[in-house]
Amino acid sequence: MDAWLLDESPGRYRWGEIADPVPGAGQVRIEVRASALNHMDLWLTTGMPKPKAFPHIPGNDVTGVVESVGEGVEDWSTGDEVVVNTALVPAEALSMGIDSVLHPDLRLLGEQCNGGHARYCVVDAHQLVGKPPNRTWAEVATYPVALTTAWRLLRRARLSAGEVVLITGIGGGVAVAAMSLALHLGAEVVVTSRDPLKRERALSLGASAAFDSSDAFPVSADIVVDSVGPAVWKPAMRTLRPGGRMCVYGGTTGPKVELELPRLFFKQLEIIGATCGSQEEFETATGFMADGLEVVIDEILPLAEYPRALERLKAADQFGKIVLEHP
Repeated sequence: MDAWLLDESPGRYRWGEIADPVPGAGQVRIEVRASALNHMDLWLTTGMPKPKAFPHIPGNDVTGVVESVGEGVEDWSTGDEVVVNTALVPAEALSMGIDSVLHPDLRLLGEQCNGGHARYCVVDAHQLVGKPPNRTWAEVATYPVALTTAWRLLRRARLSAGEVVLITGIGGGVAVAAMSLALHLGAEVVVTSRDPLKRERALSLGASAAFDSSDAFPVSADIVVDSVGPAVWKPAMRTLRPGGRMCVYGGTTGPKVELELPRLFFKQLEIIGATCGSQEEFETATGFMADGLEVVIDEILPLAEYPRALERLKAADQFGKIVLEHP
């Protein structure tokens, strides 16, 4: 099959041929209809993280049609339209009720194993959900990482209708999904960005205010959803009301922040970290999609234009997800 391949890490992707993957017992082979970009696509080329084997196929967000099934698969049949949970764990973890993303054998599709920027993708059958029939292939390619992570963050933060959610660095997939989801759940959303066009776009989608990331944030928030890190940490923490929750899923400006401990304990604040989500959270995210949650797609490109998509992601110009349509 044809696929985007990484032969070494650090390295560059190339378009090439690789043997068709064969589904083993309990697995399915999916003919991919759409996949989406995440920062993992860029990180893999830097060597952090480094794939376990080469050539490696990237692609965390995968949706398509079941093309064949392995021995013992009963829940899925050829022709079923499906979406894959990016957080991969053994089947027994689900049967025992273990939180997928806390399991010691957790792997991420497209990181430790081959992903979806290819014609076919093989995954364990228990990682699938049915594609919401009212959504397009491009729309469902946006949510396995972004919306599932956003839901895990807001669920753990115990979001209630009427609360104020501050989202820093609006524009990326998780940030935009968190905005859509928080609005869907009845919250007031305030955002930050250095880009005035992104601030305007967020306001048009329902944010009540939008601030320049380099300024102070004149708002009192119940929850902060942050992926920026050091550049906004202090002003973002200062927006939190007593009992507020700081939700972190990234650190684009660096890995370390300075924490004011008196502010943390006197204001009874919480710091919550998350990425991806459990199978149950993924299924809930699928339900939000089926219910018509607004999805923001920055651009839809053919699979062949993956390098162009990577450049747009690297430039941080996008608002929402960048999706690849497969032939």
